[in-house]
Amino acid sequence: MKKSLLYMFCMALVAVVLMVSGFSGVLYASEAAETVHAVAAVHHLPPVWMVIPFVVLLLMIATGPLFYHHFWEHNYSKVSVILAAIVAGFYGFFMDHGTHALLHTLEEYISFIALIASLFIASGGILIKIEQRGRPVVNATLLFVGAILADIIGTTGASMLLIRPFLRINEGRLKPFHVVFFIFIISNVGGGLTPIGDPPLFLGFLKGVPFFWIFKEIWPIWLATVLVLIGVFMVLDAKAGKGTVPEELKGKTGGGVKIVGSRNFLFLIVIIISVFLDPAVIAGFPSLQDMFHVPFGIREVIMFAVAFIAYKAADKDALKGNEFNFEPIKEVAFLFIGIFATMIPALELIGAYAASHAGDFSVTRFYWMTGALSGVLDNAPTYLNFLAGSMGKFGLDIGSMSSVKEFSDGIASPIANDVPSNIYLLAISVAAVFFGAMTYIGNAPNFMVKNIAEQADADVPGFVEYVYKYSIPILLPLFIVIWFVFFNH
Repeated sequence: MKKSLLYMFCMALVAVVLMVSGFSGVLYASEAAETVHAVAAVHHLPPVWMVIPFVVLLLMIATGPLFYHHFWEHNYSKVSVILAAIVAGFYGFFMDHGTHALLHTLEEYISFIALIASLFIASGGILIKIEQRGRPVVNATLLFVGAILADIIGTTGASMLLIRPFLRINEGRLKPFHVVFFIFIISNVGGGLTPIGDPPLFLGFLKGVPFFWIFKEIWPIWLATVLVLIGVFMVLDAKAGKGTVPEELKGKTGGGVKIVGSRNFLFLIVIIISVFLDPAVIAGFPSLQDMFHVPFGIREVIMFAVAFIAYKAADKDALKGNEFNFEPIKEVAFLFIGIFATMIPALELIGAYAASHAGDFSVTRFYWMTGALSGVLDNAPTYLNFLAGSMGKFGLDIGSMSSVKEFSDGIASPIANDVPSNIYLLAISVAAVFFGAMTYIGNAPNFMVKNIAEQADADVPGFVEYVYKYSIPILLPLFIVIWFVFFNH
């Protein structure tokens, strides 16, 4: 059974690699091959085989806990760093623009780790006690509230704040689907309403998409998706039964919510405000990158400082009650070093493909390609690449904020019987956010939730099981319906 699952996953990876290398022209067939080599020479693209380290890392993340757990547990950090070093070495020595690409990726990684680490640490000092036993209605309410909260403090903040109380109220009756649906709803889909919710939407905002545009356009899709997922969850949760009731919850049928360490909410507010401390948002705001040529800005300095202060000032009872430790953030930090570095070639190839083929893309292709790649790559740069490609189709430049605003307002397509530009933007936005739930690496909170649940001795599905048992049979049909209703053009 394990071999068959591994085979299925390998086939899926092969499909992704073929999609990434699709710009090479149907597997380098005759004239297409010559065109590709010419394009690569002009744009200094990496060779397709440089995607191999990324594929190897994905395979090891998927198979390590399943087939060589002891080795993976003790060496995942080394594996990730070594694979990252291979790509970094190639770019440093053999690519004309290699140093620039590596520094840009380092900036993105520092911003990424600053945000998730500060949210993880600040939320770790908040102990939420829900004095009720987990049951379908209670769990559904928590998931819906979490989906809304994800749009206020981001999917990472909401996930870190609610995963522990969610696990506690369901102690003794936890099933793998509990963790999976938490990831589906709170760690991914929930963050689709505002630019704060998920990184690709925030990048769109920085490029010129109006702050409330996504809310106005996406809310019917968001609400329907969240309600369908919660409905499926409630059916499964009802079948899970009462389980073994912990001693502290015996005899309790209702109760309120108690919060220990509530002052850490102030730290969360500071972190969220600091997200907007960027020259792209506030004209004239100081840039440490420009002033001192460092790979971080004032925003990241504030986030790391808040993380340190929040931990030192945290309520000890809250930390103890949450069984707080740094292992989840350590695992994410090391694995995403490898992911950020090894996906540089993949993202460049995808960017070239999107730029050169955008004119032939329908909104359907933008939706599915953005979604498929957002499930295994960083959805933020994937979003930007396909946004740039779709704007190019309308003769607009992503580098102009006024053009992005015009694109989001909706202009007629130059192609007959095509949809206006705002439908393209909506398709790319929905796919980038929603498809992040397809794998554990689709969005940073996914891995952190998985790690926290494992530390709580919850039954958590492995990487491959998560894909074949949950995301494909549950999410994929839902995403097909979304495409058919909204983007089937």
